[in-house]
Amino acid sequence: MSIASKPKIIAIVGPTASGKSTLAVRIALRLGSKRAKKRFGINGAEVVSADSRQVYRGMDIGTGKITKKEMRGIPHHLLDVASPKKNFTVVDFQRLARRAIKKIFAKGKIPILCGGTGFYIDAALYDYALPNVKANSRLRRVLEKQSAEALFIKLQKLDPERAARIDCHNKRRLVRALEIIAATKKPIPSPEDALRKTSGYEILKIGIALPPQTLKANIHKRLLVRMRHGMIAEAGRLRKNGVSSKRLDDLGLEYRFVNRYLEGLLTRERMIVELEKAIWHYAKRQMTWFRRDAAIRWTKNEIRALSSVKLFLTS
Repeated sequence: MSIASKPKIIAIVGPTASGKSTLAVRIALRLGSKRAKKRFGINGAEVVSADSRQVYRGMDIGTGKITKKEMRGIPHHLLDVASPKKNFTVVDFQRLARRAIKKIFAKGKIPILCGGTGFYIDAALYDYALPNVKANSRLRRVLEKQSAEALFIKLQKLDPERAARIDCHNKRRLVRALEIIAATKKPIPSPEDALRKTSGYEILKIGIALPPQTLKANIHKRLLVRMRHGMIAEAGRLRKNGVSSKRLDDLGLEYRFVNRYLEGLLTRERMIVELEKAIWHYAKRQMTWFRRDAAIRWTKNEIRALSSVKLFLTS
């Protein structure tokens, strides 16, 4: 199959608090205009969210899930598709994302994959065979008795590459990584493996690059807004609805630290300070992931992003 015959897809990537969702909606609105339809021969665009936590129902404020108002009429896929009580894996995402992409193409529209979970984006875009390992309840019971630190040390010995990319405090992901290694008897495929694979799409990747101080300021401001909008109450509702304290801790970042506050392990002030620091470290890990991909076209503003989209669709 020649490049020209492949269906085109756009991916908007970047760290948390960089403005990915806003840019995706603005691009989709432009592509839905009469002028764009005539020029590019498409019926508009729809967004496929690529966020490992926005898939969960009831986790809106803490994950920064886009609201109906912010969507501005643009359909969004893969939001609220799973219970927070259950694990949703990259294999689950790959299956649902490819289904959503197929439906969007069938409407004569362009899919816009948008998110900061790099592994999910690669899984959707490339012919990437993921290890479909079922949960091993016996092994999990053994691993879950160990501390995150002990699990991380074990992962470092078995798969140093995966250990370098993982959140060393996230027991859920550490346990899952060790579970996959135990089942397959080999290291987990790296993101570089994905980029060596082929794709059934012609892909435009746009990355949002903000100066570190701007990104830090965005993280700080957004965290305070989330606190005002009821992030603590949201975590409380999740607990009331049967999401365990352990599960909230495993869901990471906002939910981990708010849960520790609700458990009385942190003061409100300390919780905010530590959470902001953790979000910043997470943003840096995201950028480390994305910087390996030479295909990403980095931009600092919407005008350049729209210019890249126009060139992509006319080429």
